[in-house]
Amino acid sequence: MAERPIDSERHSLLAVFDLIRTGRAATRLELELASGLGRAVVTDRLATLTQLGLIEEGERRPSMGGRAPRTVRLRADAGGILVANLDRSTLDVGLADLTGRVLFEHHEPADLAAGPEPLLARLHALFDWVLEQQDQQRALWGIGIGVPGAVETPSGPAMTLERLTFAPSWASYPAVEALVARHRAPVWVRSSIQMATMGEFGPPDPARPRDVLFVELGEEISAGIVSEGRLHRGAQGIAGQIGHIPVGEGSDLVCHCGNRGCLETLAASEAVRRAAEAAARDGRSRRLAEAVARGTITVPEIGLAAQLGDAAAAQILARCGRLIGTTLAALTNALNPSSIVLGGELTQTGDILLAAVREAVYRNSHPLATRDLAIVRSTMGRSAALAGAALIAVDELFGPDMLAAWVGRGTPMLHPDLPALIAEAQARLREPAAAAPARPPAPDDRHAAPSRPGRQR
Repeated sequence: MAERPIDSERHSLLAVFDLIRTGRAATRLELELASGLGRAVVTDRLATLTQLGLIEEGERRPSMGGRAPRTVRLRADAGGILVANLDRSTLDVGLADLTGRVLFEHHEPADLAAGPEPLLARLHALFDWVLEQQDQQRALWGIGIGVPGAVETPSGPAMTLERLTFAPSWASYPAVEALVARHRAPVWVRSSIQMATMGEFGPPDPARPRDVLFVELGEEISAGIVSEGRLHRGAQGIAGQIGHIPVGEGSDLVCHCGNRGCLETLAASEAVRRAAEAAARDGRSRRLAEAVARGTITVPEIGLAAQLGDAAAAQILARCGRLIGTTLAALTNALNPSSIVLGGELTQTGDILLAAVREAVYRNSHPLATRDLAIVRSTMGRSAALAGAALIAVDELFGPDMLAAWVGRGTPMLHPDLPALIAEAQARLREPAAAAPARPPAPDDRHAAPSRPGRQR
């Protein structure tokens, strides 16, 4: 489609389209009032957006005395977004429309430790299958991916080839390049917790609280922060690593970050299992001892024991909740969220942990910060990350700079930077694989340890 000569119209066209897409205006009169543009200009911009296939007519509003006004809305099916979330033990995929609504999703077990090659091959196969499941053919406009661990904020254009640095085996593997080259579409990557946070927050809605904290309580403890309706990523993109906040209780346990006394070492799933095994060994719980005797004790078994009245199990979960709640109280004082949403394995253990979290937050926070604060359990589960991946991709596609570059062409597939992005991805895929760094010697293999330069004897 040839680009329309809209340079002089660009700002008004973008303004009208953004008002329609975000639902802030839906009739001609509302658009005139919200944009400050005249009727003739609004009518012309609507005609342009309709011709480009970006909007369509909706239902009629009730008449206020004259002709009932017709609404206009974004053509949600003008394009599609592939979404995926890679976790340490699961792989989730789906397809979303341009409003960020997930139309189809699939979840299956996966082993992240198997490395990038088999997992990426499976992701390719699932994406092909997902596209085949469409009830109508949509052009693919972008891909959103959630990964475990932090994703560094890229510096540069909106469309770039992001690096997956959450594990050494992925850092040198051209996974994003392979997706861009295969689907000829931009790919946006965020951490799973940030994706889940946006999924819990949902699409833009003026009636919804704009400051939300989402906390994942599982093998790791991390948080996603939405401030003023925007995801807060931090300078390097790793905001929300609350599992590494020292909780002030002396502990010799070393966290994987290298520090001691981190919240994660004392209140994550592994810490709860470890405490339950200790209670079983010490004879403090017959029920936990029976669970340990059957094999590895699980968090759901500990939760069930607590719900059945086991005092040791209840004390473990209450202590865990108190530690988490005390940490969240500091965040409540610092960020003043409207709601805290708790997700993850530990939240499925019953009400004991959740009650302890609430008590610690309310006890240790400023009264004004908790006056209207809601602390709730997530109801979205694993769907949250897929929903968030879709919303992140939509946010990127319709961001001001990105939109300005393609709106006159009707589709981001005609964005002037996309051919260069695809060419760069293809070029990187043709490069020989980088040699893997030499593995460090084992700590007890002193003879193999290399001497430091300048200290050789």
